[in-house]
Amino acid sequence: MRRWIAPRLLPLVLLLLLALPQPARAQSAADFYRGKTVTLIVGYSAGGGYDTYARVLARHMGKHIPGNPTIVVQNMPGAGSLRAANYLYNVAPKDGATIGMFSRGLAMEPLIGASATQFDAQKFTWLGSGTEEASVFVLWHAAPVKTWQDMLTTTFSVGGEGSGSDPDVYAALLKNSFGAKLRLVTGYPGTAEIALALERGEMDGRASWSWSSLKSTKPDWIAQKKVNLPIQLNLKKNPELPDVPLIMDFATNERQRASLRIILSRQTMGRPFMAPPGLPADRAAALRAAFDATMRDPEFAAEAKARGQEVNPVSGAEIDKLLAELYATPRDVVEETKKAIGGQ
Repeated sequence: MRRWIAPRLLPLVLLLLLALPQPARAQSAADFYRGKTVTLIVGYSAGGGYDTYARVLARHMGKHIPGNPTIVVQNMPGAGSLRAANYLYNVAPKDGATIGMFSRGLAMEPLIGASATQFDAQKFTWLGSGTEEASVFVLWHAAPVKTWQDMLTTTFSVGGEGSGSDPDVYAALLKNSFGAKLRLVTGYPGTAEIALALERGEMDGRASWSWSSLKSTKPDWIAQKKVNLPIQLNLKKNPELPDVPLIMDFATNERQRASLRIILSRQTMGRPFMAPPGLPADRAAALRAAFDATMRDPEFAAEAKARGQEVNPVSGAEIDKLLAELYATPRDVVEETKKAIGGQ
């Protein structure tokens, strides 16, 4: 009897097994990104150097991501791009469909800053940086100060973007460590608004401006000598600015030089791109590989050059290594650095 029933029950058993929930097939990165739109959050208003770089990258990086998604730029200015950084870390979906770009200095803010960071910089999914950036102090031609020595003796005003942003950090550094007679007026949404304030005579300068951004967005200022560049804020001189002294040249002791090295290390992360923490490993790897491929893309390089943007990339792995080294800085040097940039 059993031998006769079992074969007849077999099809029913197979149907029941097929009806049971099956383990989901792992979705590849290409499957995930195909037909998707990736949002690139930029922590500044439109028209500045960060925004320009992000829009050039957005036009080319999608073809290097498996599945070839479209990338759209969304501006999220506020607090020197801190708003965008906190959003990317805490709110943005951690699925690989949102990436970002915020101030090069914010990665160091949890270590040496005083702003309301809500992130662990080492846990971001760092894609890389488009270039190692050179920065300069910019003074409007009508300002009462022209040179480094003038900055130490005459009161003047500079525009800032918010705690942790380069203009604010460097303003505090120059005031607290070197005695510059500057007055910081902060809260501008981005570069474009500070530039307008200079032209209107509302501000005398900006404590930090990317040289590539200044060249690309305000070439007439340079050609017509509308600005003075009293110092470079870099670890080494930019070859295009051989006659502009480095801030390191004015350090008076090794402790001050050590603090400067921590602060100026942000120049290595000149145009940083990142994704939220906790991405699926294959999507994180795909985004990193796509970023590297974009940096090698002749069409991207040509458009970046046409828009005055430099391409001298730093990989995501190199940023991870840099941050690990900086966050291992001895406590006494960190505290000295905090004092140097602790107030405006």
